[in-house]
Amino acid sequence: MKPIVTHIDTACCLIRIEDLTILTDPVLDNPGKRYHHGWGAFSKKTSTPAITQEQLEDVGLVLLSHPQHKDNFDEAGKAFAATIPTILSTSAIERMLPNGIGLKPWESHDVVLRSGSVLTITATPAQHHPHWLPGFISGSVIGFMITQSSAPETLYISGDTIYFKGVKHIKERFPKITYALLHAGGVQFPYLTGKGCYTMDNKGVQQMIETLRPEVVIPIHTEGWTHFHEDTHALRTALDNTSLQLQQSLHFLKAGVAVSLDNLRVQ
Repeated sequence: MKPIVTHIDTACCLIRIEDLTILTDPVLDNPGKRYHHGWGAFSKKTSTPAITQEQLEDVGLVLLSHPQHKDNFDEAGKAFAATIPTILSTSAIERMLPNGIGLKPWESHDVVLRSGSVLTITATPAQHHPHWLPGFISGSVIGFMITQSSAPETLYISGDTIYFKGVKHIKERFPKITYALLHAGGVQFPYLTGKGCYTMDNKGVQQMIETLRPEVVIPIHTEGWTHFHEDTHALRTALDNTSLQLQQSLHFLKAGVAVSLDNLRVQ
């Protein structure tokens, strides 16, 4: 597996694996609008997608960590996803769009590539709320692990999650992770739940990397919305004093530029 990844905005990425183009967490709205995410949580979009909807071609699959929050599935993103053959997400997507397939953690969906190779996409557990809050506040969320029948590499997409005990279960099931796209940003709503995080803060990113030990780490979901409290610069600074191995695995993609993740592996 030699995935080619283009970061578009927030957690929205294009991933090309052989003849299949995957779009993750589609956010395609222009900046400036204020959104309600539920339970009194509001924020404004501040970033512009690096690729327009008109430039997206041949997308065959959408991987959506959860459909209930606008910073992962905004209005234009939802409209575009409705035109794609298949959306994999939580069970809520089946009530929202006819092309949606809901997966529970550890359930899988196979895609046969033109070469005859099979991509297996397995839903992984995620926790999108501070540990002291009940899960229904944010709703169900999943991540994804992509494996390929003809290649040993694996690609993990964390989805919106904090670092929690479920990460160790992921490591047990997938002991060797090649590439990881990690949703960071330290999302908070201080006026509702104080400093409680809904996605990984910088410490959580470090814990995730140290537990999973991926060869290549791509932090995403660090910019673009006013409820993100730790941006790319803060994450870079926080990880400056970590181990050399961790620093060598870390890569920040320039939005709109396609990168072969295989080229980022330490030889």
